[in-house]
Amino acid sequence: MHEMSIAEGVVQLLEEQSLAQNYTRVKHVWLEIGPLAAVESEALRFCFDAVTRNTLAEGALLDIIDLPGEAWCLGCATTVPITQRYDSCVHCGSYQLQVTRGDELRIKELEVE
Repeated sequence: MHEMSIAEGVVQLLEEQSLAQNYTRVKHVWLEIGPLAAVESEALRFCFDAVTRNTLAEGALLDIIDLPGEAWCLGCATTVPITQRYDSCVHCGSYQLQVTRGDELRIKELEVE
């Protein structure tokens, strides 16, 4: 379950930034996750609750913002929506798609004290 290591990485980043930005408690975390990031949101929520115990983020709310997936079709030179890697173009059926959006996994916003 790589969601555990993702949650641990988020907490580590929060702790590092607390020193740099002088905050002592994290109350709310917003994560942006694309459909191509291969992250199970519910598993990440469970792991986040587990790894934040006894940290500055204990009890913090976690909101996950689902981002759309997009790709550039080399066949018809169009931006198309995708939900997974190796989707075909909805316009021409080509599989020559270059992912342009949807593989993100980043902290968008924090509420801290």
